[in-house]
Amino acid sequence: MDWFRLRTGWLFFLVVVVGARAALGQPPQAGDYSAADYSVVEARNEKVAMRDGARLVVDVFRPDAEGRHPAVLCQTPYNKNGLAARAKWFAARGYVVVNSDSRGRFDSEGEWDPFSPKHKTDGYDLVEWIADQPWSNGRVGTYGLSYMGWTQWWTATQAPPALRCMVPEVAPPDQFYNGPYQNGILVCWAVDWAGMMAGRTPNVVGKGAYGGFGATRPADYMKTPYIELDDRRKHGHTSWYDTWIRQNLASGDYWRAISYQNAADYANVKVPSLAISGWFDANFPGAPMNYLAMKRHGGTPEARRPRLVIGPWEHIINRSRTAAGVDFGPQALIDWDGYVCRWFDHHLKQIPNGVLDDPPVHVFVMGRNRWLAAEDWPLPGTRWTKFYLHSGGKANGSAGDGLLGTEPPGDEPPDAYTYDPADPTPSPAFANGHIDGPRDVSASAARAVVLVYTTPPLEEEVVVVGPITAKLYASTSAGDTDWMVRLVDVHPDGYAAFLCEGVMRARH
Repeated sequence: MDWFRLRTGWLFFLVVVVGARAALGQPPQAGDYSAADYSVVEARNEKVAMRDGARLVVDVFRPDAEGRHPAVLCQTPYNKNGLAARAKWFAARGYVVVNSDSRGRFDSEGEWDPFSPKHKTDGYDLVEWIADQPWSNGRVGTYGLSYMGWTQWWTATQAPPALRCMVPEVAPPDQFYNGPYQNGILVCWAVDWAGMMAGRTPNVVGKGAYGGFGATRPADYMKTPYIELDDRRKHGHTSWYDTWIRQNLASGDYWRAISYQNAADYANVKVPSLAISGWFDANFPGAPMNYLAMKRHGGTPEARRPRLVIGPWEHIINRSRTAAGVDFGPQALIDWDGYVCRWFDHHLKQIPNGVLDDPPVHVFVMGRNRWLAAEDWPLPGTRWTKFYLHSGGKANGSAGDGLLGTEPPGDEPPDAYTYDPADPTPSPAFANGHIDGPRDVSASAARAVVLVYTTPPLEEEVVVVGPITAKLYASTSAGDTDWMVRLVDVHPDGYAAFLCEGVMRARH
């Protein structure tokens, strides 16, 4: 067991007062976009040679019409066959859509490693191959969510000449901000994902999420060393999983080769980006991080004008108006593919449709259940506010004396708790390893082994939107430990609605 002392420190978070510089009730407007004027011709399982000779397998969906057309690329490790419906939707509107299985997955040749630097060059080679085809007008865009968001950023850092725009959807950040590691901590959902992705085709063991352990999953995660998880899954050994465990610092060569969130790589991105994420997506940090970085480091004036959309969704965006049983109303769902088509119409068909005149940032304000359109992120007019931790030294659990307020602390005693790794604090069962909505976390907060700081009941409406940072002053009797901070909204009936959280390994 480890013993911890937490000095009264502070939480930073921002309070946004909605004013003239942020307009309510304005989701991203699809407006007028290309009509479905074409029947679609399909060409399945074509092989495209990469620079090292490996051949990737692609499906091509194109309008049944003469001439050259703009094109859209999507690279996936999850089986390109599952992307056909969306491809046909865009092909009917005058786009050639090329879906590719990632290197080493399904029928694509080469060795599969989720973070091989070859994914960067493969993206470049596919974009230029598309531009050279007789059905192409030489202008290529990209789209796709989650891992397919990664492939877009990796491709864009190589600056293929034919690339004109990108739509990274719920794109994760680099591999030490979110997954497989989050600020030094190997996260379970990423290890589950590694189990599913261990071979050429999906590997599912038991009934656990992402090919996890099923009923034995919680017990298996209590066993160390984690490098042996491959053997306990009985799915065969993966050398890249070994590399994840052995190279557990971001400075390692393995991670540097695939990283994209640095000034030099951002400067190589020459094209504008339209990013989207959900408040309850585990990969959420990537979208706002990329928005801010492209504004500062993008390689062209167009690239330095990124777009950002954040809605009340889980990892699979814009599919449901509810999350964890909370209904966010009809405005929670938008015509996203219509908006993407409008974006492509401008950049790939060169139609002057005014999409660049739209506000660059759209966020959904939960509680009000309204969209807010703004000129930047963080939102203009933001009032940055510090909230400090207070107590009489007994902030243990929600029944303790921990207070959260805007006044700096005085001469107050530290709070302490004992952490037993064999008895971790449980959380609600989030779906598929991802934070899936404002679940009630009051049971976790009731335990004396966590520290809880609560404001007095709010007397007026407060809109909280933007980056949240926790700054802790703490010591531990252990050689190392993990810190977790969670922000919740406590309802009058005691329901503690999850909003967001962060974790960090102390030595990280």
